Amino acid sequence: MTSHEFVQCLREAAPYIHTFRGKTFVIGFGGEVVDQRRFASLSHDINLLVSLGVRVILVHGARPQVEAQLKFRGIARRFHQDYRLTDLASLEVVKQAIGYTRAEIEAQLSVAMPDSPMAGANLRVACGNFIIARPLGVIDGIDMQYSGQIRKLETAAIKARLDAGDLVLLSPLGYSPTGEIFNLRMEDVATQAAISLKADKLMFLVDSPSGVVDADGQRMKEFIVREAETWLQTEASHLSDEVRRSMNAAVLASRHGIKRAHLVAQSDGALLQELFTHDGSGTMIAPEALLVMRRADIDDVGSILGLIEPLERDGLLVKRGRELIEMEIGYYSVIEHDNKITGCVALYPFPESQMGELACLAVSQQWQSRGHGDALLRHTEQRARQLGLERLFVLTTQTAHWFVERGFVEAELSELPLRKQELYNYQRRSKAFVKML
Repeated sequence: MTSHEFVQCLREAAPYIHTFRGKTFVIGFGGEVVDQRRFASLSHDINLLVSLGVRVILVHGARPQVEAQLKFRGIARRFHQDYRLTDLASLEVVKQAIGYTRAEIEAQLSVAMPDSPMAGANLRVACGNFIIARPLGVIDGIDMQYSGQIRKLETAAIKARLDAGDLVLLSPLGYSPTGEIFNLRMEDVATQAAISLKADKLMFLVDSPSGVVDADGQRMKEFIVREAETWLQTEASHLSDEVRRSMNAAVLASRHGIKRAHLVAQSDGALLQELFTHDGSGTMIAPEALLVMRRADIDDVGSILGLIEPLERDGLLVKRGRELIEMEIGYYSVIEHDNKITGCVALYPFPESQMGELACLAVSQQWQSRGHGDALLRHTEQRARQLGLERLFVLTTQTAHWFVERGFVEAELSELPLRKQELYNYQRRSKAFVKML
């Protein structure tokens, strides 16, 4: 990475750093992250989140550790409806496996060697009986014994530890007021923790190269909840049980108010890439559409300037200063993805000629191939119709083909509104194109 690329990466991450400070993230991961020695690198990324002011709750699983111990002891593994049937012998194995896994996690989070990414971290990990549980009971005639479900979380106690700057670690064990211990699913604990604490994000680290992928192995970058539910029922037969459980949990959390749920690969650095780059590395699930088209306001001026300045330097757009955009902000619309503005357009009406000028159409480079320009054009055409305009025109020097492909026809300057003719810049010699609405 060159020094320029390094600086650009930091600049791209800066808005997220500001946004995430003081926010609560619940991060769930299976026992294979510890079993396969992946937690050491993950602990570095978690330390970075905490140092940036993120309130972190980790929820770990221990399935591979439990499976290994059951096999070693010759105890049969039994499941019903994707829940482990936990008898007394299995419960002893579960307690041992979870205790071992939790100790390994705490050890990695305690590293503070001077030559490591954890230097000076001094992370404090808070564990305890934060989960009150009850038995699953009898399901389809089968007594699930010590397999349990969450009754409630001690949210006040968890918040107190977070307020004190601690990282909270939750294990998939719950306790009853009568002193019983119940085996829980990691996904259920993480989901309930996110919902109960009104977390800003719920994240699952899954054993997949890039979050959720389709049958061809292509990453599914985002879903809204209803799309995710339909996709799970109709097109997700190729998913592993682990990814399916995590995706179902993410959907449930989104249905209960979690604004952003993520499924991210367990690979080194994937968590940071998902959080601190706009394109991410995994799959995001949200209650409503991430792509929003809206009228611009004064707070958007800086983002609009950032979009159009490269095009102005290349001569694609006429130079506009901040003051002019502030004065004319009412003519602008923007498109944003996950609260980040990715494109803009302006519509200047000429009601005396029943025409409107489409101007300042700009889309950030990484979104130019994703239809945002077409979306802005459709939005502008709709606005023009609402204003009673019959034709839309544009002046351009280098993008004529784009507009011609979308129904614009080259026109003479004399066909434009008289006011626009009087302001025409003969040095730029822009060509005029008109589209009937």
